[in-house]
Amino acid sequence: MYIKVQCTVGLSRNGVKEPQAMDEFSRISYWTKEGQAKSLLEATGVKLAIGDDAAIVSGAVRQDEGCSYEMLYTVDTMVEDIHFNTQTMQLDHIGYKALASNLSDIAAMGGIALHALIAISVPGHYTEEHIKQIYHGIYQCANQYEVAIVGGDTTASPHSLVLTITVIGQVEAGTALRRSGAKPGDLIVTTGIAGRSAAGLHLLLHPEFEPQLAAKHVQSLKQAHQMPQPQLDQGRLLRSLGGCHALNDVSDGLASEAVEIAEASGVAFVLDEQLLPVSEGLSQYGSCTKQSLLDWMLYGGEDYILLGTIDPQCYEQVKEQFAQRHMQIYAIGKVEPGKGEVWLERMDSRMAHKQRERIYKRGYNHFT
Repeated sequence: MYIKVQCTVGLSRNGVKEPQAMDEFSRISYWTKEGQAKSLLEATGVKLAIGDDAAIVSGAVRQDEGCSYEMLYTVDTMVEDIHFNTQTMQLDHIGYKALASNLSDIAAMGGIALHALIAISVPGHYTEEHIKQIYHGIYQCANQYEVAIVGGDTTASPHSLVLTITVIGQVEAGTALRRSGAKPGDLIVTTGIAGRSAAGLHLLLHPEFEPQLAAKHVQSLKQAHQMPQPQLDQGRLLRSLGGCHALNDVSDGLASEAVEIAEASGVAFVLDEQLLPVSEGLSQYGSCTKQSLLDWMLYGGEDYILLGTIDPQCYEQVKEQFAQRHMQIYAIGKVEPGKGEVWLERMDSRMAHKQRERIYKRGYNHFT
């Protein structure tokens, strides 16, 4: 369907004069032209990308001898003033993070990300140059992780910007890592430091704390929130090494993801507070703001690290392989028989031993 939308005449944020009016298809061309190299499209099996009614992609992008693949599909939506706002996110960050969150879902399955579809609904107060900056962020992430943008949809929106991205990937048949495979006796592992995104958001909302923190830590915490790095390589490595029984990405916080795996697997998770990794920057920022690091780690979310379980007999080998690739993995607890509950072990200073307290999902929920 052809939609003609008027746009404001004027200068962009960069002082570049924009066209007076652009229809839907002119806008799409303006936002996506030269976004990706032809070589990347060919490498991911794309025969026809943006510009027709549908993309055309080879049926089997990777055809390793003696190995068949299953397809992976995931979709996420970001809504202005719910998932982001321009106070804490630059326009290119919005696009980057929208794609990164989808790629993280593919990583959690141990899969390979291949193609993406972009659906965007644009309100009148966004200019063409604004949306081009958002697409710049999308393409920055896509090119970094070798994902082909192959199409999508563009509409007007009455009030808020809405950005929906669908990612298609694949994984070797029968080897996808699921939430439902955790076993009693497994070690609980994470591939990064939780809480940094929440701390970064707090810092973006409270810039008065910046002078109390080293510049490298300011940059690191902000980037953790604005441009999270999906852990596709870590997911692939966990799948290939064996011994990983369940995996999830940390989008809603460690507590929420732990509950999801424990419930899907019919087991109990026991997290050890003393084993949760903390970075220097996160620790320093928690100290100067008097905020709870534990709350940020358990409930902050949007870290897009991976949380899973591993056979303890395989852990040292996995840890060694991660170290060789300069990647992190930490054992932070154990799996016990149970029915979906999650416990946190904390040291009781008065009694000089650990006490358990049950923890629940407490992240953002759209409908509560």
